Amino acid sequence: MRAFVLTAPGAYEVRDVPAPVAVPGEVVVEVERVGVCGTDVEFFTGAMAYLHQGHSVYPMRPGHEWAGRVVSVGVGVDPGWAGRRVMGDTMLGCGSCRRCLRGRQHVCEKRQEVGIRGARDGALAERLAVPATSLHVLPDSVDAVLGALVEPGGNALRAARATAARAGDRVLVLGPGTIGLLVAMFLRAAGVDVHLLDRAGHSPAFAHALGFEQVWDEGSLPELPFDAVEDASNAGHLPDRALELVESGGRLVCIGLAAEPSRIDTRTLVLKDVTAVGVLSASPGLDATIEAYASGAVDPRPLVAATVGLDEVGPVLAGGRPEGAGSGPKIHVDPRTAAR
Repeated sequence: MRAFVLTAPGAYEVRDVPAPVAVPGEVVVEVERVGVCGTDVEFFTGAMAYLHQGHSVYPMRPGHEWAGRVVSVGVGVDPGWAGRRVMGDTMLGCGSCRRCLRGRQHVCEKRQEVGIRGARDGALAERLAVPATSLHVLPDSVDAVLGALVEPGGNALRAARATAARAGDRVLVLGPGTIGLLVAMFLRAAGVDVHLLDRAGHSPAFAHALGFEQVWDEGSLPELPFDAVEDASNAGHLPDRALELVESGGRLVCIGLAAEPSRIDTRTLVLKDVTAVGVLSASPGLDATIEAYASGAVDPRPLVAATVGLDEVGPVLAGGRPEGAGSGPKIHVDPRTAAR
């Protein structure tokens, strides 16, 4: 089969590799759609922390936002999985440690992460092998586009819920990229008054097209009380700014990661009685995200600007935009698409 392989920072190949075989406890999926993520870009540039911590090494096959159909099952797997449309959890815990036994496999110290950590091949290939325990069924109303948006959506849903915002509350979301906009969509679906903070000079047109009218930059942000502030940006200074902006007794939620260490003043945190929450992984939010997509409560399809084949992944990771791409922040890959 064909697969996209990163061989070193900035270096890649589309290779013919052996197709995976379903070992005991696992299934093989024909991949229909994969999302390109900021994590994939960090592996492309060599900036990803896991590379420097020994959790990941080149060559590697990225891709963790995926949807597809099960084509074979291994020994010990319910044969009823065959033919089912699915997506999968990125986080694969060891299953036996204290965290896993408490339902927190997404923070297992020994975890693998599909396409990211522990030499677990990712989905930028025609087929993918994953444990059957990681699968989540996609209903007919959730197509391949939506299916590949479940993983980022699960992260965003958890981040939105972490604000504890109720209908009528006002929440500011910093960084309207894929995750920030998904957070905003989930908050809006809950009846929250959503505001977005973007970088200066960046056009708010796309956010406006999604129905978000209250889009600001740091120079134009009005003095309003925000019941929660969500940092979905990659700007190192914004977590501290978020703490300044949130109402006393409110909540600060961090899901974005900056290239450099971020700082907050814990004196402000304490004196404002603010609850700070960090969110890692979509795992606890995957089923609820599928339900939200299936019901139409949240429709993230407009976020996808273009769909390309494996041969076009490298230029996308290098920062290029496919010809004819729309305004959305997300690029999808269909590994079945033949080279042009």
